[in-house]
Amino acid sequence: MIRLIWAASVYTRYFMRRYMPTNILLDAIRTRRRGLKWGVPSMLLAIPYLLIANACVQLIEEGAPGWFHLVVLWAIWNMLKMLWIGPISVVLLIRARLREAVSRRDGTRSTAETDGISGRLLADRVANG
Repeated sequence: MIRLIWAASVYTRYFMRRYMPTNILLDAIRTRRRGLKWGVPSMLLAIPYLLIANACVQLIEEGAPGWFHLVVLWAIWNMLKMLWIGPISVVLLIRARLREAVSRRDGTRSTAETDGISGRLLADRVANG
């Protein structure tokens, strides 16, 4: 039974990751370096989801079917995902830029060190004749 539940959850997660638009967008933002800059603007996508949730709540209050509660939950969940990607992408972008700065600094340091060593060897050869 646990194996069946586990398999169902794995396939559901795969389906959601692969075909749901917000998950595709979030993966594109998180997995690519150039996608990180779109995290904060994508927070604006939370507004339509909030409007959808608000409209469904109003419809429910006016007597709409109960399954509209699922639409409200879906809209709120997607709204929260879009709101959270902004700060997360900023943190990931800062971390990536720091990592790039460190690698750039280490690259220039190693180049400077090798230039310094080769310069000293050349100076020793000239001095020794």
